[in-house]
Amino acid sequence: MVVLIILLQNRLWYGDGGINEISKYEQRLEGLKKEVQDSQDRNIGLYAEVLNLRSGSEAIEERARHELGMIKENETFFQIIE
Repeated sequence: MVVLIILLQNRLWYGDGGINEISKYEQRLEGLKKEVQDSQDRNIGLYAEVLNLRSGSEAIEERARHELGMIKENETFFQIIE
């Protein structure tokens, strides 16, 4: 009887689908959930940016000024070097 209990305990802890394996899967699942949440947050931000760019020319102008260094006609550009 004792040998049978030991064998069953061994399988419970170390066998296929045992407690150790379940613990590893739970840790992996938590990591994947965090990755999904980060991706969803990034997608929400990108979607908001797309809507902003579609809605008007002010957002497009702001991006062109910031990323491309564009200026309007008859506008003077000053660069301050520190």
